[in-house]
Amino acid sequence: MRIAEILTAAGLCLSLAASDAVAQGGLAGLQGAWLSGSEDCAEIFATGGKGPSFKKPVDIFAPAFIVAGNRLRTPQASCRIKAVKPDGDRQRLALDCANAVAGSQVGVLLSVQSDGSLRRYFNAHDTTGTQYKQCSR
Repeated sequence: MRIAEILTAAGLCLSLAASDAVAQGGLAGLQGAWLSGSEDCAEIFATGGKGPSFKKPVDIFAPAFIVAGNRLRTPQASCRIKAVKPDGDRQRLALDCANAVAGSQVGVLLSVQSDGSLRRYFNAHDTTGTQYKQCSR
C-alpha cells in the first residue's frame, strides 16, 4: 500500500488555521493536535511534558494528526513538512512521509476556516473537504 493511501485511510484530512503566520507560509497556526469527526480529543490524544501524543494503544484509523515544529505525525506515519505554499485561497503542504514499510512525498491541499478549524481537500475540484478541530497546542 502506498503511503498516500495509508495517509488517506488514517484520516489525514488537513487544513490551515486562520492566522497571519500560516497565510504567509508559516507553520505557527498548525501547531498542536487535530481531530476530525465526533470523537472526543481525550479518546485519541494524551498530553505530556513534550506536548500531545497519540494514546496507547494507537488507533491507526483515527482521523487525527499532530504538528510539532516542522513534523506532522498521523497514527501510522511521520512526515517532515518541506514547504507551505499558497494555492489560490488554499495552501499546499509538501510532505516527506515514512511509515514502517515505505516512504513517499505527499501533497496536501488546505484552507483557512474563520472558526479556527482546519479543512483538507482531496484535490483542487473538491469544494467540501474534511474539517478538523484543534485539540491542543
